[in-house]
Amino acid sequence: MLSNFQDQFPALTVGGLSLGFIYVMIALGYTMVYGVLRLINFANSEVVMVGTFATVVAQVAILKNPATSDPLHGTRLVLTLLFALVFSALACGLLGVLVELVAYRRLRALGTNRLASLISAIAVSIVLSEAVRIYTHSAPVTSPRLLEKWSFGEVAGANFRVDTVMIIVSGGIIFFALDRFVNKSRLGKAIRAVSMSEENSKLMGINLNRVVSLTFFIGGLTTGAAAFFYTTVYETTQFNVGFNLGLAAFTAAVLGGIGNLRGAFYGGLFLGVLEQFSSAILGSQWKSVTVFLVLVLVLLIKPSGIF
Repeated sequence: MLSNFQDQFPALTVGGLSLGFIYVMIALGYTMVYGVLRLINFANSEVVMVGTFATVVAQVAILKNPATSDPLHGTRLVLTLLFALVFSALACGLLGVLVELVAYRRLRALGTNRLASLISAIAVSIVLSEAVRIYTHSAPVTSPRLLEKWSFGEVAGANFRVDTVMIIVSGGIIFFALDRFVNKSRLGKAIRAVSMSEENSKLMGINLNRVVSLTFFIGGLTTGAAAFFYTTVYETTQFNVGFNLGLAAFTAAVLGGIGNLRGAFYGGLFLGVLEQFSSAILGSQWKSVTVFLVLVLVLLIKPSGIF
């Protein structure tokens, strides 16, 4: 088994990085909200799920590509993928703002404790999941294969498929852009100021509600992008698809140090590669167990995270 693992190491690493970047983009959603409110947005896992369905709606219902559609090519393929990506990101971004309005804002205005906000977020998560389950009759929904999964070639046994490369490159660009936005832009400085002290931020003239809504919107954008890439690779979704993705991304955020963007980046990549390795050695049924073990170990040994 170990010899097979050594032979598959390059391929597993590339596949793990691809999966890891999906976790990174979802973990950024958790990290952005926690950095400002010091609260875990448990509804973020269902935001991922809604994003996968938004991707299918964009491709099938709006652009009229049936589930049995042949792969697209050229300009039409690029425009279709870009439209689906933007549609999914905007849908999740707006849903994130709605979650903040429904689950958080009123409770913050009343000065309730953090537990009430966490329960409210869990309630929103259940409502979203059950609503989609009822609408789809618990059946999986298939996305058309619009992108033909051709390969750029192999290096040391690692197959660089177009969808894998697309996720790694796009994920890196999204993380870099968000990191620069938070650290260099005026709005990014306002987000960091609120994360340091809400009271002092208000005294400095920062609109607290605007910054919080912006944070949820940005977190929704990165989560929606992750949902698009997940749907493009796996070509199917279901009402409960967000549970495992959300759990893994939350674990990645905690591993890296929740509230730290670069921690979410390295935590997501590490967890994606670790899942691929554990699947190769122990079997694919151990993937979720690996995530739980990492989460428990981090909480026991270093709950503040690596960063």
